[in-house]
Amino acid sequence: MQASEPAHTETVLGVRFFMGDVHAAVDRMLRGGLLVVPAAPALKDLQTQPAYRQALLEADLVIADSAFMVLVWNHLVARRCGGRKLLRLSGLEYLRELLQRPQVRSEGSTFWIMAGERSAARNLAWLAEQGIVVPDTHVYNAPMYGAMDGTDLEDPVLLERLEQLRPQHVVVTIGGGTQERLGLYLRRRLSFVPGIHCIGAAIAFLSGDQAAIPVWADKMYLGWLLRTIESPSRYGPRYWAARKLLQLMVRYGPNLPPAIPNGADRTGKKLPV
Repeated sequence: MQASEPAHTETVLGVRFFMGDVHAAVDRMLRGGLLVVPAAPALKDLQTQPAYRQALLEADLVIADSAFMVLVWNHLVARRCGGRKLLRLSGLEYLRELLQRPQVRSEGSTFWIMAGERSAARNLAWLAEQGIVVPDTHVYNAPMYGAMDGTDLEDPVLLERLEQLRPQHVVVTIGGGTQERLGLYLRRRLSFVPGIHCIGAAIAFLSGDQAAIPVWADKMYLGWLLRTIESPSRYGPRYWAARKLLQLMVRYGPNLPPAIPNGADRTGKKLPV
C-alpha cells in the first residue's frame, strides 16, 4: 500500500494516480513525501522490476504524465472496468508550478540531484536565469546506479549529505526507472521527510539539455515525438518498446499485475538468453 492516499485518485495497474490539478499536487508535496512520475517505457516493466514496482506503490503522490497510458486508459480500459478517465498532469507542468513556490526557490531550501556534470551546468545556468540560486553544496551529480535489474538502489554518500544539510526539498532529475528507486531509498532511509520530487528530464526540456518542449506540445501529448525527432536512435526504440504497456493495461485494468521474476515468462519459466 502507498505511504499515504490523496483524496482523489484513480487506480491503474494497482497504482493510485492523482486526479487533482497541478496546484493541488504541488500543495500536497510541499508538506513532504515522495512524488513519482512514471513514464510508459518504465511502467511496462512493472511486473519484472520489484524495486521500481514498490516505489510506485509506496509513493505519496503519483501523477499521470504518460500520454500513452492516459490515452489507453481513457479510450480502451476505463469504461470497461468502471473506472474514471484519468486527468493527465505532466512532469513538465508540475515542475513549472513547483519552481514558482517560494519554499522551493529560496537559497538552500532545495537540493538538486543531477544526471551528470554537463546536465548540471545547463540546468543550474537556467535556474539562475529564473532567479533561483543553488549553492554548490546543494548539487549532487548522481553516479551510474546501474540498469533496472530488480535490485534495490543505495547511495550512502548522498544519504549522508542530505542528513547534514536537511533541505526542505530534493529534486531528482535522473532517468525514469532509476529515479523512483532512488526516491524510495531516500524516503525510507532519511531521518526527516523532505519533499522528494522525481521529475526526471522535465528540467532538461527547459534548460536546453534535451529537446525543448513548449507548453502547447506538452498539452497536445507531443513531448515524446519531439524527443524522438531530436534523437531517434536513443528514444525511438525506447518508445516503441512502451507498446507492451497496452497489453498489460487491457489485461489487468485497475489491478496490480502479479510479479514475475526478471527474465521469466508469464508461467514463471526462464526465458532463453
